[in-house]
Amino acid sequence: MKTTYREAIRAAMREALERDERVFLMGEDVGRYGGCFAVSKGLLDEFGPDRIRDTPLSESAFVGAGIGASLGGMRPIVEIMTVNFSLLALDQIMNNAATLLHMSGGQCSVPLVIRMTTGGGRQLAAQHSHSLEGWYAHIPGIRIITPATLDDARGMLWTALEDPDPVLMFEHGGLYNAEGELADDAGPVDIDRAAIRRAGADVSIVTYGGTLRTCLAAAEVLAADGVDAEVIDLRTLRPLDSTAILDSVVRTHRAVIVDEGWRSGSLSAEISARIMEEAFYDLDAPVQRVCSAEVPMPYAKQLEEAALPQVADVVAAVRATTGGG
Repeated sequence: MKTTYREAIRAAMREALERDERVFLMGEDVGRYGGCFAVSKGLLDEFGPDRIRDTPLSESAFVGAGIGASLGGMRPIVEIMTVNFSLLALDQIMNNAATLLHMSGGQCSVPLVIRMTTGGGRQLAAQHSHSLEGWYAHIPGIRIITPATLDDARGMLWTALEDPDPVLMFEHGGLYNAEGELADDAGPVDIDRAAIRRAGADVSIVTYGGTLRTCLAAAEVLAADGVDAEVIDLRTLRPLDSTAILDSVVRTHRAVIVDEGWRSGSLSAEISARIMEEAFYDLDAPVQRVCSAEVPMPYAKQLEEAALPQVADVVAAVRATTGGG
């Protein structure tokens, strides 16, 4: 069937609500308004206010309530409008959700899923457009998932709800309107392993989320010049599937990492370090990185485009590492 990324996530939430009475959705405007990005539109009418709960405008409060509900045996899905606003709940996420299992000596699991929109490209300026998932990937005790395809948008949520630990699901805002075919029987998917979205022999392009489309488009441009690029979709940022990354680099001998986060202290830096530590002698060229400009995200369209990784940037990085200009 033909669907959109937004509709695939809505279908995943609907299925979870139908399958498990412990599941409920909570967040700002998820009910009557249908969600800031219309992902939960219609669910209030289907499941009622006990299971689709509009909350006050306090990320710390409703994330904390979600943690408490999960400790009490429920399976909450907490929606935070954008990743920038999640910083208001960082204390709850890092000091409570991520640590309770450890600090209770294994007695208290926190089976909580927190969904949030990430990424730029929509002219929503600096308070709504950053990619901070790499920050959260720094924290032990949580899992970070980044669905980039319709199949993953449809299937990652249920797998995440079965995880005994907190899972943060980052949905790139630029993908919500993305259309494609989704199997009628699409269901839960693996959230442990990266996926090769395009096989290739000359260079490994490592990416995730909203920049997957950028990298696939760059691979097509490179193919016209005779460069065969492999594109790896990380899918999960913590724990990273290092094996998939390293296996690809051992085959291609070159790596370009594309990360919409800022370059300094980024997820791309961590991946680059792992490649250098474990596959240094397999490299034929230094690892290249393509990241967002280290500025608050501009509002003006042309400035925002200049700040974000573009197809031409990825192509240039690959050509640099393959010696093609």
